[in-house]
This record gives sequence, structure tokens and C-alpha cells, in this order.
Amino acid sequence: MTSQSQGIHQLLQAEKRAKDKLEEAKKKTGTASGKGKRLKQAKEEAMVEVDQYRMQRDKEFRLIQSKIMGSQSNLSDEIEEQTLGKIQELNGHYNKHMESVMNQLLSMVCDMKPEIHVNYRATN
Repeated sequence: MTSQSQGIHQLLQAEKRAKDKLEEAKKKTGTASGKGKRLKQAKEEAMVEVDQYRMQRDKEFRLIQSKIMGSQSNLSDEIEEQTLGKIQELNGHYNKHMESVMNQLLSMVCDMKPEIHVNYRATN
């Protein structure tokens, strides 16, 4: 947030310097065409200065943005790697225990022992 306000402050300073150059050009006396040329030159100088500052700030912004996006990309790769590891671990557990679980399930279904329920009462 402070870098943003510093950037705005610097941009305002650059614009102020540009205005000062324009005023300086206006104050200089000379012929009408000479005054117009100097005014035009001061305006061009001010625009060049503002454009240079904007390009500098844009370059800094892109650098910071690439650092942030790069770290997000690395984080994404790390999460994907962890996910694949967890999937492989679960598949290993599945393969390891599948046969014993199937045998246990089949034995419970196929090896039924008929018994009378404990709550059953014979009524005569």
C-alpha cells in the first residue's frame, strides 16, 4: 500500500516538474514564434519525463507480478505433487488390503450359521 502511495506521490512530483517547465517556458520573453517553440519543447520534455516514469513503474510492477505469479505456480506444482503422492499411497493400501477384505466379506455372506435370535420367544 505504501509503495502505491509513493508511486502516486512520485507521479505527482513529475507532473509538477512538468508544469514548472511549462511556466518557465512561458516566462521567457522573446518573439512569439520563439516563445511557442520553447513552450512546445518544454511540453515535449515533460511528456518524455512522465512517460519514462510510467515505463519504470510498469517495469517494477511486472517484476513484482512475475515474482508473485511464479510463487503461485510453484505452489500449484507442489500441491499437485502431494496429491499424486496421496493417490499412490491410497492405491497401495487398496491393493494391499483388497484381497483380505473381499475374503472377509465373502465369508460373512456365504458362511451363514442359522441361529435363533436372542429376542425370539416361542409362543404355545
